[in-house]
Amino acid sequence: MSSYAAILAVIILATLIAGSMLALAHLIGPKRAGRVKDATYESGVPVVGDARRRFNVRFYIVAMLFLLFDVEVVFLWPWAPVYFGAAVRGETVSAGAWSVGKGFLLAEMVVFLLILLVGYVYAWRKGVFRWD
Repeated sequence: MSSYAAILAVIILATLIAGSMLALAHLIGPKRAGRVKDATYESGVPVVGDARRRFNVRFYIVAMLFLLFDVEVVFLWPWAPVYFGAAVRGETVSAGAWSVGKGFLLAEMVVFLLILLVGYVYAWRKGVFRWD
């Protein structure tokens, strides 16, 4: 339990710092209000229409594909130093009772990227990226 004390201390410190910044901004910050100041502002463009209008499903599909390929980087990031250690320094990676080398690590990532490529080609063939 004592190993979590440092994490708890960081969480408490971050909460105190954030809370004090918000309190100070509220206490000493400018307090101007008015019709123009309180109006909705969206990237410098005047608001037109209702905010609850329907969006085409293509927006959501592209967003999900972006997240999918963004998560790919999360898997590539820790793999790269392990592969570098195996390929350049000649280190072996222990995986249970057996150890693997650079060939296995490269083949593993090629299979992962091929699976993602198949998904990308499938989405492309389905016309997800076509904006008619």
